[in-house]
Amino acid sequence: MNSFEELECYKLARTLRNEVSFFCKTLPREEEYRLKDQIVRSSRSVSANIAEGFGRHHHQENIQFCRTTRGSLTETLDHLIVALDERYLDDQKYSDLRELLESTLKVLNGYISYLKRCAADGVPK
Repeated sequence: MNSFEELECYKLARTLRNEVSFFCKTLPREEEYRLKDQIVRSSRSVSANIAEGFGRHHHQENIQFCRTTRGSLTETLDHLIVALDERYLDDQKYSDLRELLESTLKVLNGYISYLKRCAADGVPK
């Protein structure tokens, strides 16, 4: 694999980031520096941490960045729940975004397992 862009978890994270960004354009002006800023930052952190971990070229460091990515995913989920509670998101859009987020998390966990096996087996990065 030559680039983080080839990772399935990165592709899903990028899609999530783009969907969250699109949703944020619908938020009211009073949320500009509150919910909007926070959810944009957390969703961008997901793909950024996958990219940074990949670039470290060391399995253990990559795993640590992937763990940080999981934290950003759960933070993004909390922001989506806030948006739902505040009625900025309807049930269907929330469900779609949550499904995408959970798919990203599932694939990311698989990638972490792969990295752990590589580290245990001494596979060079």
